[in-house]
Amino acid sequence: MKVDYGVRALVDLAQSGTSRPVQTADIAARQGIPESYLNQVLTILHKASLIKSRRGPHGGHVLARDPSNITLAMIMNVLEGNTHILDCLVEPDGCMHSQACAQREIWSSFEESVEKLLSSTTISDMTKRQKELTANRLSVSL
Repeated sequence: MKVDYGVRALVDLAQSGTSRPVQTADIAARQGIPESYLNQVLTILHKASLIKSRRGPHGGHVLARDPSNITLAMIMNVLEGNTHILDCLVEPDGCMHSQACAQREIWSSFEESVEKLLSSTTISDMTKRQKELTANRLSVSL
């Protein structure tokens, strides 16, 4: 959920622009995210320098970088760390089958493909796609 909420919050901030800070409560309401959990996610994103945060009545959050320079891979690594499907992908000596394992080979290939996709997809891409999907939904309901 952290990655999902983090991406939604960053897309929301990108849609809002960088002119004024957006309050957590506003992001939470628009995105359907529990505010207390969103606060935790935003704190992590702030510590990773993906957003700037300011407290107080005129406070809130803004993107710290251009949305085209924030990839889904960055967000995933910040919020979940480097997770692997199988331990043997990072520690092959931990499994006696690693050197001749078809399963390891397939999962490694899968992880490489996912990493390539996440590294090439930015918050800017997600914001653009979100606009397209929203526009399509609105045109269908009219």
